[in-house]
Amino acid sequence: MINFIGRKKIFFIISSVIIIAGIIAFIAFGGLNLGLDFKGGTSIRMNIGQEFDDQEIKALVQDTAGVEALVKKAGADGKEADITTLEIDTETRDKVVDAVKEKYSLDQSALLEATNVSASASTKLILDALKALGWAILFMLIYITIRFSFKSGISAIIGLLHNILVMLAIYSIFQIPVNSSFVAAVLTVVGYSINDTIVVFDKIREAARKGGRSQFAEIANTSLNQTLTRTINTSVTTLITILTLYILGVDSIREFSLPIIIGVIVGTYSSICIATPIWTIIQDLKGNKKAVKRA
Repeated sequence: MINFIGRKKIFFIISSVIIIAGIIAFIAFGGLNLGLDFKGGTSIRMNIGQEFDDQEIKALVQDTAGVEALVKKAGADGKEADITTLEIDTETRDKVVDAVKEKYSLDQSALLEATNVSASASTKLILDALKALGWAILFMLIYITIRFSFKSGISAIIGLLHNILVMLAIYSIFQIPVNSSFVAAVLTVVGYSINDTIVVFDKIREAARKGGRSQFAEIANTSLNQTLTRTINTSVTTLITILTLYILGVDSIREFSLPIIIGVIVGTYSSICIATPIWTIIQDLKGNKKAVKRA
């Protein structure tokens, strides 16, 4: 039997190192790498239909619009150009499109998408995302408190906050663009990861009723080991599906699936190594190390 609770300090140190590294990266890079949805700006996608140099298009945008651009190769064959700049007016945007068409001898069908997102719209999106996350956490706390206990609810919510912080740390360290797909993925992961924690807590409650004078740490360890195979199998089957979408999907699908991949891994780790050990700590803080019927 694996002694998860006995190794809780190691797990806490690992998580702390990742989160602290994320904070350092956040400060060093001046924040997260916010995408168009949050930062505001102009996005242009064009089908070049041939191999192209992204630096040439960046220079072309600079000469035409007077702004710097981020140019990424997109599409299944990498022959589409995804151009992102600070917000420019419609007339300037049309000039950029015309310049690219002229450079690569393209017709009218080359323009696939052109979008402007204002800074005010992006601010509202951030506030709405935070509200959605806050309500989700609140309702989960209420549900777990009713089904188990307030102590279990607090432990589960700490585990969820840990997941979010680790995901943000990873995105900050590697400067992965954060957009509206990331928010949707975080909410999805929050709902998914709480499921594993609830399964473990349900097993703990069952074991506590039968455990007599067993200590909380012993009951928690037994419950974690009994649910370990189920937790790993569920996560692996989910990861296989999401990895397939990430490998074979288009860019928009990849933007959604990447945070889910990270979140599933982190969520599985936290339900085993963070939420349950925290539950034992909260129980021990009451000065009673013997199990109770309502865990």
